[in-house]
Amino acid sequence: MEYRIHPKTGDKISVIGIGTGPVFEAGEKTAVAALAYAYEQGVNFVDFATAGADTFRYAGLAFAGVRREMLYQVHFGANYETGEYGWTTDLDTVKRQIDWQLEQLKTDYIDFGFIHCLDSAGDWETYKKNGILEYLLEMKKSGVVRHIGLSSHTPELAQIILDTGLVDQLMFSINPAYDYHHGEFAFGSARERMDLYRRCEAEGIGISVMKPYSGGQMLDGRTSPFGKALSKVQCLQYALDKPGVVTVLPGVRNLEDVKEALAWLDASAQERDYSVLGTFTPKDAAGSCVYCSHCHPCPAGLNIGLINKYYDLARIGDAMAADHYHKLGRHASDCTGCGHCDRRCPFHVAQKDRMKEIAAYFGK
Repeated sequence: MEYRIHPKTGDKISVIGIGTGPVFEAGEKTAVAALAYAYEQGVNFVDFATAGADTFRYAGLAFAGVRREMLYQVHFGANYETGEYGWTTDLDTVKRQIDWQLEQLKTDYIDFGFIHCLDSAGDWETYKKNGILEYLLEMKKSGVVRHIGLSSHTPELAQIILDTGLVDQLMFSINPAYDYHHGEFAFGSARERMDLYRRCEAEGIGISVMKPYSGGQMLDGRTSPFGKALSKVQCLQYALDKPGVVTVLPGVRNLEDVKEALAWLDASAQERDYSVLGTFTPKDAAGSCVYCSHCHPCPAGLNIGLINKYYDLARIGDAMAADHYHKLGRHASDCTGCGHCDRRCPFHVAQKDRMKEIAAYFGK
């Protein structure tokens, strides 16, 4: 397993986590076996915005003995009183649900307590007005909740809530379909979405990625908005390349799904390569570096992806980005102008010109 350190909390987080959405359908034996296998392979991050109530009992059985080694995302606003997922902003219901979820999970604390699934300004106002935010903050003050998170599909609203300074973790849907204006939750332009990811990176807000396969849409050429399927490995790599991302949480139904997600760990560079997406890049995203490193290797030895990333972060106020840039072994000023990267960039970035721009910005 590979791990990333959460810049704010210091938690060591597996880059492949578990989204528990469909696992409740598997039945106890199958579900517990799949979750236990994930732990045995190094997975230590689980999200509990699941589709069915039985998931909590299954996870309690699978992880109770290793709870201190696991990190849980629990959502203040997810309601399972009917046995299936529901959404609520009623404070008493939220309180009952959190007590019930903790009991089912066999735990007395929550690593990341989430402001759950807000996509409009009205949702946010109601969440505050009904006292749910206050309750979540009280739980944090008491130590039951370690850190505050936010789940949303809407960049504009996410930015507003991040402005409060309360949030350490953002759960956001990142996949090529949504980023390129296709799908039910494809909110915001490509640039708005990338700006959100960059802000999270700059401010140390970790991103846990939901819906990396766009609900399975991306995995079938008949349903893919691009007319071409991507593999699960390609989708996971796409999400992991985005700024701010600490873990990707594919939904799993059974052991096979867990193994298919973990196949990313042993996948070759060719299997992870999603450069075909450059063929479908919308106008508002064309010419913008996504740090995918498909232009590598650079004949002059530049890490073009990181150079671009630190430049973009520095421009939005990341105080550490310039220091990271200057610590690189090679800088934009070392570019020889050979054009190798321009010819290989699937997203049509004029990297040769951009290296001149970045060199001028940082100086020699």
